[in-house]
Amino acid sequence: MGESWTSEYVIIKALENGVTIMGLTRGRETKFHHTEKLDRGEIMVAQFTEHTAAIKIRGRAEIYSRHGVIRTEDQGIQG
Repeated sequence: MGESWTSEYVIIKALENGVTIMGLTRGRETKFHHTEKLDRGEIMVAQFTEHTAAIKIRGRAEIYSRHGVIRTEDQGIQG
C-alpha cells in the first residue's frame, strides 16, 4: 500500500504557555472536533486521519513535518 494522507504526522512544540491546537474535520462542512492546550516545552504528535483534514495552531510554536520545520509568527507588539 502506498503512502497516503493517513500516514502524515506532525509534531508541534509549544514555545510559550497556552498554545492551542485544534483539529478540523473532513467532509462537506469543516468543524472543530478536538482542542488541546500546550504549555512551553510540551509537544504533541498529531496525525491526519479520515476524520482530521486540518490542524489549526494558535500561539508561538514550531511544527515539524516531513516537509521541514516551520515556526508560527510572533504576535508581539511592534514599535
